[in-house]
Amino acid sequence: MHQHTDTDPAASTAPAAVVRRQYLASAAGDLQALRATLADDVEWTEMAGFPLAGTYRTPEGVTSAVMERLAADWDGWTAHDDTYVTEGEHVVVLARYTATHKATGKPLDVRVAHHFTVRAGRIVRFEQFVDTAKVRDAMTP
Repeated sequence: MHQHTDTDPAASTAPAAVVRRQYLASAAGDLQALRATLADDVEWTEMAGFPLAGTYRTPEGVTSAVMERLAADWDGWTAHDDTYVTEGEHVVVLARYTATHKATGKPLDVRVAHHFTVRAGRIVRFEQFVDTAKVRDAMTP
């Protein structure tokens, strides 16, 4: 039997590695791999003022209510993760969203911060912080 260690990022349960797999799966459009990073009782909160504002639960609930809806409304929606700040089970990621709104054709390029809580190798909580005015501007003809 092959024993995985924290040096194998594809199998690591280290919080930052789990979060990184979530970004890679999201960027690849691999919702099955993304759901595999989420706990069954995940609480995923999109910021008030964001078009998908609210808290979503279950891996399927998150991907259908958030990722699938973003893909329906935006071309090339991508969260580019660049800086990770970790403390225990907490991972804060500074990132950037880029996309083009399908209805308006306007581009989006906005800084964001994401706070993840990871337990037992799965994301149990997510909170998004984003400049919602810039998102709304891209959605407004």
